[in-house]
Amino acid sequence: MDAGDRARKLSALYDEVLGGHRVPGAPRPLVAASWERSLAAAVDPELDAPPMVVDLDLLEALRADHPLHAVLPVLRQTLTTIADEASHIMIITDAQGTILWREGSAAVRRQADRIALSEGAIWSEDQIGTNGMGTALATGQPVQIHSAEHLVRRIHEWTCAAAPVHDPDTGKLIGAVDVSGPLRTVHPAMVALVTAAAQLAEGQLRVRMAAADEMLRARNMQHLVALGDAPGALLTPSGRVLAVQPLEWLPKRLVVPPGTDRIDLGDGREGLIEPLDEGYLLRIPGTPIRRTRPSLRLKLLGAGQPLAVVGGREIKLTLRRAEVLTLLLLHPTGLTAEQLMLQLYGDEGNPTTVRAEMHRLRNLLGGGVLDTKPYRIIADVTGDITDVQKAMHRGDLRTAVDLYAGPLLTRSDAPALRAERDELDATLRHAVLDSADIELLWRFAQTSTGAEDLEIFETLEANLPPADRRRAAVAARLHRLAD
Repeated sequence: MDAGDRARKLSALYDEVLGGHRVPGAPRPLVAASWERSLAAAVDPELDAPPMVVDLDLLEALRADHPLHAVLPVLRQTLTTIADEASHIMIITDAQGTILWREGSAAVRRQADRIALSEGAIWSEDQIGTNGMGTALATGQPVQIHSAEHLVRRIHEWTCAAAPVHDPDTGKLIGAVDVSGPLRTVHPAMVALVTAAAQLAEGQLRVRMAAADEMLRARNMQHLVALGDAPGALLTPSGRVLAVQPLEWLPKRLVVPPGTDRIDLGDGREGLIEPLDEGYLLRIPGTPIRRTRPSLRLKLLGAGQPLAVVGGREIKLTLRRAEVLTLLLLHPTGLTAEQLMLQLYGDEGNPTTVRAEMHRLRNLLGGGVLDTKPYRIIADVTGDITDVQKAMHRGDLRTAVDLYAGPLLTRSDAPALRAERDELDATLRHAVLDSADIELLWRFAQTSTGAEDLEIFETLEANLPPADRRRAAVAARLHRLAD
């Protein structure tokens, strides 16, 4: 059956069922259950448009705070080109069915505006009845809704497929990915396409979560170490257990109600909760409160002298010592002498050389900063590289660019640090280019990395307004870079 014949059959079935007649056929079970939920929510099948549309200020706030904002470039790359070519639009909603982003064919977007299938409209089942996004959110599974399977008659000229997206941390539903188009554009592969896109988004969120976990460990491991041999754990803000001592005495997640200072561990014991800048420290009553640790601040980006600031005392670092501290900063759980050797020298190194350097570095920095077995930083440590990484992970590119003083340890040839340097530069550069934000591109162009980037200046030249005074500087730099 072609799309037209199928639509006509569904339309006849729709009229019979909603008219209260007994008919030999019936809607699919998924559709019948959705109609029942929608009608129970008092959705009118003759509804003209979604009754709820959020204002622009609220929409911008919802977008900025939504976890899918961080993976929007991946979804665009996966779906928008396909949707545009196939006369579809890509839609991303939050868990309440609010359309946060809509992209794709300009002609289809104009048609979609007539039924308020647009940014800011709420397409949950209880607002607009059975539809791809709302039904995917209601059932928690990928769905395809075609023609008269939509409860509201005005949407019968549309076909859509949507898949839910879940938070890899908590498992909670956070939104849906949808591809919609006019009736003639129906295709059996639409469900597979949106399902793959949703899985890709969840995978990207999982990668970002792992990076955030590592950053949290880097900044807070010293609080757990300060408990000595007493039992304790580091928890994420959502209660997930990141690090624990002794091993394997806690489940993977604990429920931490907001504002609480005590929780039930589920085995007859009570745990004390101490809020950290990010997450929590869990300890058992009677164990010592975390001791004050010295602070360590590392300046590692840019062409200047690498510096360590210990409790306000500024220490200039040789390249080798800066390399060691960078590796320990990026590996908060610690590294053995052999691991440090491989990351610094490759197969040509000698662990004895590393141990000697670590001995001198511990003496230079003072007590309470470095530990052994394995080598790790136990001070309250921060660094300019981790500040930039943190800003990028939360999607704050303006802060990331402002904090980026240049490449990581530009003179270092250590294999691991070359890789870290290239990854940081490439990740920040691509994020800036993908943002299409002129001010952000200009700021990055003022860094030592951006100043030599031909594509950055070509993008600026293509997007700066004709009267912008910066165009002359951009043209001059392009002329120099092109020579």
